Amino acid sequence: MDALIQTQAELTHEEIRRYSRHLIMPEVGIEGQRRLKAASVLLIGTGGLGSPLALYLAAAGIGRIGLVDYDVVDETNLQRQVIHGQASVGKLKVESARQRMLDINPFLQVDLYNEPLTSANALQLFAPYDVIIDGTDNFPTRYLVNDACVKLGKPNVYGSIFRFEGQVSIFYAKEGPCYRCMFPTPPPPGLVPSCAEGGVLGILPGTVGTLQATEAIKLMLGIGEPLIGKMLLYDATEMSFTRLKVRKDPHCPVCSIPAEQVQLIDYEQFCGMPAHDRSEYKANTNGAAKEQPVQEMTVRELKARLDKGDDVLVLDVRDPHEWQISALDGTLRIPKGQIEAAKNDVLAGRKRREDTVLAQIPDDREVIVHCRSGKRSADSIKFLREVGYTNTLINLAGGILAWADEIDRSMAKY
Repeated sequence: MDALIQTQAELTHEEIRRYSRHLIMPEVGIEGQRRLKAASVLLIGTGGLGSPLALYLAAAGIGRIGLVDYDVVDETNLQRQVIHGQASVGKLKVESARQRMLDINPFLQVDLYNEPLTSANALQLFAPYDVIIDGTDNFPTRYLVNDACVKLGKPNVYGSIFRFEGQVSIFYAKEGPCYRCMFPTPPPPGLVPSCAEGGVLGILPGTVGTLQATEAIKLMLGIGEPLIGKMLLYDATEMSFTRLKVRKDPHCPVCSIPAEQVQLIDYEQFCGMPAHDRSEYKANTNGAAKEQPVQEMTVRELKARLDKGDDVLVLDVRDPHEWQISALDGTLRIPKGQIEAAKNDVLAGRKRREDTVLAQIPDDREVIVHCRSGKRSADSIKFLREVGYTNTLINLAGGILAWADEIDRSMAKY
């Protein structure tokens, strides 16, 4: 396909020296580098994928780069979000990222949008940019990015990561399929855990984010074969790449209709999940607790109940490898996955409740359920309700992270 960027910007003598290794490549040359300087890219997220994207696109000489994020840098980010450092902990991610990008390349315009991406602001944010790059980690935002790109006729350079696996594609309705052609409906809520729940190899976003940056530059320069109509799957454990064909759905509810008819909807309602990890524990907010549709208890309240010797059972639904990092004494430990599998067996009539791991959980006692930060425990309570538990089930707000922050500071956090 032709180069996405047709305009060119003049290069200074300093920029010519800086980009000399590009300029001597015939596929790029002085004309291609001028295209890159004239180009504009909007990065959705400055976390795991956004870090290598921002670093390499800045170094490559993309003239204008916008950053959309409203989180702050946390120590748990530093294992994979390499644009940030220890000195940036507590700072806005967009500010931390801009400082590093301008240190790499001062000849940039870096726009900051310290706000959540929503249906109300997406079109306004996307409009000035040539390429939109999705570096998010949740389904509502992925569907929102897709639909807004289709409506505006912009390419969506997509990437996703989980544990040891990654995906990369370009969803560009003008030239091929959109995200909804491949994934018309989101997975059921809770089926796909977030990176905060399931983990991610720290190096993985570097690989996937760099691939996204490569695809974006190929689009802008019109070189090579972009991943339009193709999905690249990466498995770090096998060091293998697999390419799948993605076909345009002639009945796609978004890209098969005129762009002006595309409507941005409530994507949290559509996906049945929040557009960010509201349940991730933050020491300065109780927003997570208010979002959970189950009864909750603070860690201080639990500590007081335990100190009084109240007859309560604490159920830990994290995975076994997490128990080895830190755990509360005297807890019943059953992973959420086992509870969910047992629930499915009971509801399908394959087993009786008393013949599953659920037999260990009393239905005549108050049970306090906890996980790392509060999401899996809330889900587990819903599972128990579905199979007939009517006793008092309470979610521990903030999970073991809150316990480590407020009750036992000697406890390891992860």
